[in-house]
Amino acid sequence: MGDAAQSIETVTWVLFGGALVIFTGVMLLLAWSLRKRSGALRPRLWVLGGGVVFPAVVLAALFFWLVPRMPAWKPIPPADALIVTVKAHMWWWEVRYRDPATGADVMAANEIRIPVGRPVYFALTSADVIHSFWVPQLAGKMDMLPGRMQHLLVTATEPGTWRGQCAEFCGEQHAQMALHVVGLEPAAFDAWLAAQARPAPAPATQLLLLGRESFLAQRCSACHTVRGVSEEGRLGPDLTHFGSRLHLGAGMLANTPEGRERWLTHIQQIKTGARMPSYDRLEPETLEALGEWLGSLQ
Repeated sequence: MGDAAQSIETVTWVLFGGALVIFTGVMLLLAWSLRKRSGALRPRLWVLGGGVVFPAVVLAALFFWLVPRMPAWKPIPPADALIVTVKAHMWWWEVRYRDPATGADVMAANEIRIPVGRPVYFALTSADVIHSFWVPQLAGKMDMLPGRMQHLLVTATEPGTWRGQCAEFCGEQHAQMALHVVGLEPAAFDAWLAAQARPAPAPATQLLLLGRESFLAQRCSACHTVRGVSEEGRLGPDLTHFGSRLHLGAGMLANTPEGRERWLTHIQQIKTGARMPSYDRLEPETLEALGEWLGSLQ
């Protein structure tokens, strides 16, 4: 859970409470009027007081209570904030960190890891159409616009894994554009980020070597970067540490041997319109090697 989400929850319940007060008051007034003779009522006075003044007072009180609790349109990040850049694509998420040791960018995709208790300043933009970044348990929605940088400040209060979703219709696979945010203790996050900054590990077995060779032979490197193997691809997600992610395909499948094989062979059935062909034409041994090598990229 994030502090911004907790604030939204508090505001939501207070607004529900205010609406309940107004509804209850009007219903009590209606019930009382039905029990009285028409001559004993002064309709204009009761309509003005119960139907205008009373709701206006409650709504005004809610408004003045709400204003100071509204988030800043462009929040100023604290000095110790972690800055994470997220760029939305059709239909996946590009995630960029800054390596504190070298200052170089560290690329990831479809999964964001953040330290618990430390402010995280999301810089949000889009590569193509309008998307919307929404992780309900951390904060509210924020649109992602081409050519413009939006900002969102959150702080996770406890470790956990939270599912996010694109909340703005962005094309055929809009509903299948998810991401996961993982909250880690600060020491675990620092270790994870240091590992992500390293290039891909060398193949440790003949099967993994065959998988790496298959990756290059099939020209997967034309779209995907794997640092230490091929760095020319920019069209698709960075796969340098693909094996360390929980899911693949922007939340479509669990990152397991079965999930990787299904993704490689039936991607166009699972996510129609994705800019990647299905590789069901490959021999089973080649598919197995490719899937195992991708899974070894920890």
